[in-house]
Amino acid sequence: MRFLGYGRQNMDRSDIDAVVAALESNFLTQGPIVERFETALAERVGAAYAVAVNSGTAALHIACLASGIGAGDRGVTSAITFAASANCLIQAGGEVGFVDIDSTSLAMSPTMLAQELNRTPSVKVVIPVHMAGLAHATVEIRKHADKRIVIEDAAHALGGLYSCGKPVGSCAYSDFTIFSFHPVKQITTGEGGAVITNDPELAHRLRLFRSHGIERDPCRFLATDTSEDGHVKPWLSEQQVLGFNYRMTELAAALGLSQLNKLDRFLERRRAISGRYDEAFAKLSPISLPQSALDERARSAHHLYIVVFDFAAMRTTRTAFMTRLAEHGVGSQVHYIPVYRHPFYARRSTFEPAQYPNAERYYRGCLSLPLHPGLTDEEVERVVDAVTDLVSVA
Repeated sequence: MRFLGYGRQNMDRSDIDAVVAALESNFLTQGPIVERFETALAERVGAAYAVAVNSGTAALHIACLASGIGAGDRGVTSAITFAASANCLIQAGGEVGFVDIDSTSLAMSPTMLAQELNRTPSVKVVIPVHMAGLAHATVEIRKHADKRIVIEDAAHALGGLYSCGKPVGSCAYSDFTIFSFHPVKQITTGEGGAVITNDPELAHRLRLFRSHGIERDPCRFLATDTSEDGHVKPWLSEQQVLGFNYRMTELAAALGLSQLNKLDRFLERRRAISGRYDEAFAKLSPISLPQSALDERARSAHHLYIVVFDFAAMRTTRTAFMTRLAEHGVGSQVHYIPVYRHPFYARRSTFEPAQYPNAERYYRGCLSLPLHPGLTDEEVERVVDAVTDLVSVA
């Protein structure tokens, strides 16, 4: 009996062949396949520019840098997210604040965002998180952000849609969108990420920060001594900002291109599995199914399937429930510990759990169940049976 983790990559022979072909090519890093992947990704989401990097975390970092975040600047993000959504602001030299979530969408509450921006008008960047693959209240968040930079953390949401029907990543309501290509995401490059934008100057800054801050275009050189014998010095390049080595390899891009061709099929399977879970779990008590409205399911990218359990009413603990699930070969995970609870952030400020009642309520009961395209129908039913039996026994 295969143990079913909450997520995993889905590979076939075509993915392997694509990586082997890249290994046999003339480039191993930051070559023509990366450019092809960037072009294909931008076309897929309906945006002008995609800048590929070696992780979603790197994507967030350079988006903050390209936004001009530095010492004394402040940004805000969702209280429920992976730590990288907040860390990027600190890594860029700024500070971070948190916004409570909406209890049904699990995303940043626009009402709470408006209150936070009224309290702290100096906020420079807003980073909404498309939790579990659902882009929520993007119009309202853009409106409240006003002229501030908006960086969509869409690490979960490749293939999803905004409520207006446009693809997540088209930057219809943001200055940047970032994606992650970690193995549990909709497509994988092994590790990898990308920043999407429609602004050519921002795209140029992203590329600078991706590769050591080095400029190679003579038209953009800042120094005056750039010519010799009537020509631009052929060896010349300029480090113009403090950048990083966040480049994507050709191998990763080759895998990403191959996976991108399968995205629609992957999304269809994720949607079908989520629908089966909804059908089975909607009648169970005491649990709730966030993001389960039909319109939300229809436009979500279905990265995670999250159930919120009332473990106290079930007379059990989450640890005990997860252990029992594992005994049935069913993995589960918590997404996420509220960021302000981590010791690093607890030491930096006086974040109080009472400030984030929806995040705290969600955190007490959330659990992610297996959801990935490689699950067979029989394995999906094993998850259904295990959860149903354990809830019924409790």
